[in-house]
Amino acid sequence: MSSNTTSRSTTPCASFLGSDFLLSTPLAATLFHEYAAELPIIDYHTHLDAGDIAQDRRFTSITQAWLAHDHYKWRLMRQNSTNEELCTGKADERKKFKAFAAAISYAPGNPLYTWAHLELKRYFGLNTLLSEKTADAIFDRTGELLQTPDFSARQLLSRMRVAMLCTTDDPCDDLKYHRSVADQGLSTKVLPAFRPDKLCRGNDAKAFTAYLDRLADSSGIAINRFDDIIAALGRRHAVFAAHGCVSSDHSLEPARYAEATPAQLQSAFEKIRCDQEVTDLDWAKVHTAILLAIAQLNAAAGWVMQLHVGATRNLSTRLRSTIGPDAGADAIGEAPIVAPLAHLIDAMQQRQAMPRLIVYNLNPSQNAAVATMLGCFASGPIPGMVQYGPAWWFNDHTGGIRRQLQDLGALGALGRFVGMVTDSRSLFSYPRHEYFRRILCDELGLLVQSGELPSDMEMLSGLVRDICYNNAAAFFSGSAKEQ
Repeated sequence: MSSNTTSRSTTPCASFLGSDFLLSTPLAATLFHEYAAELPIIDYHTHLDAGDIAQDRRFTSITQAWLAHDHYKWRLMRQNSTNEELCTGKADERKKFKAFAAAISYAPGNPLYTWAHLELKRYFGLNTLLSEKTADAIFDRTGELLQTPDFSARQLLSRMRVAMLCTTDDPCDDLKYHRSVADQGLSTKVLPAFRPDKLCRGNDAKAFTAYLDRLADSSGIAINRFDDIIAALGRRHAVFAAHGCVSSDHSLEPARYAEATPAQLQSAFEKIRCDQEVTDLDWAKVHTAILLAIAQLNAAAGWVMQLHVGATRNLSTRLRSTIGPDAGADAIGEAPIVAPLAHLIDAMQQRQAMPRLIVYNLNPSQNAAVATMLGCFASGPIPGMVQYGPAWWFNDHTGGIRRQLQDLGALGALGRFVGMVTDSRSLFSYPRHEYFRRILCDELGLLVQSGELPSDMEMLSGLVRDICYNNAAAFFSGSAKEQ
């Protein structure tokens, strides 16, 4: 427990990134500073590059660290009429950073504004407001610091107290960088997550067939029948488990469910392999069967299954054709979520193949519907076995995080929640956990202020520690398999 309370004002302030920003009551400030701030981080859904960690990468500039893969920032820059060459092209790194700095000045209320300044403050010790005028000085100073040992990939994780993180990995990945990290004995556990999206979404028969060839090569199993797909995935699942994997990860776009007999699955498989006409129903049957098979593997292994719903991706043909996927051309989707997802989870339960589950919903208009649906399947061998996941992607701003916490509190068991993720490709994103923790502590403080919760510090501090760290640590470990 920190002893800094006497050095802080007893009245939380609203100054920009002051010690009590986002904390509107004295109790919220105490909960954050005394209990949440120094807890380790479990980041169970990221898109970090394990190679960067294995090789202890150092970045040559803040442009490389911030802008190389961040579609959040590219979207903002395009809204400021920034030339694409300065977003994703080969323009000079200083010019790219100045273009982002110019755009950020027009983004009050956007979490990028808070995150960017919080990262400058927490990593680089800079309190300068980022703008086109200050960009050169910030570019130069951060560039100097990035060349020092404290800014290598491993040191960045250590400084942010990251106890564990999960990357996002194709089943065919050779996991060589994960082996390297494990052999180096880092203080941060860097675990792969099994993401078979190329088999579970999309209706492109040629791409599916090409991927089956890759899967056959990586698994050593010839894929001549539908059942061979499941066998190959099972073998790769075991390889991932041997590398410490504790989670599969799936983007369902859209979420759909269709039952199928073995004969129907084989028929659909043959159509795909022979490049014949494959109906949407055929694809739904194939995708459903693969997801259910992975759920069964997960349940047997004690893994977590993470499902992402509510997104619609790659809407811009121009960006998809010139840059590729993950270019910042995604949006909140409006396809039905609750019914197909309920059928899928119900089928897992009926087959006695129910893994620990986290469902992330991108469409906030369906928050309550998704939360209440998940509550129908909540019973299991461990508390909090079915999780209404954290505010994700377009929802990880102040209002979105508050809504997620309020919906979960009103409709579920907030005290069993497994907390926040960065969902980021950047090693500099870890202040997002601080951002979440401050909002959580503020929400609890406001519930006490309104008389909806007792001012019981033992209970409140326990909730903070559990939601920020303890629940996730148990959920993603063998101890969560049976309690």
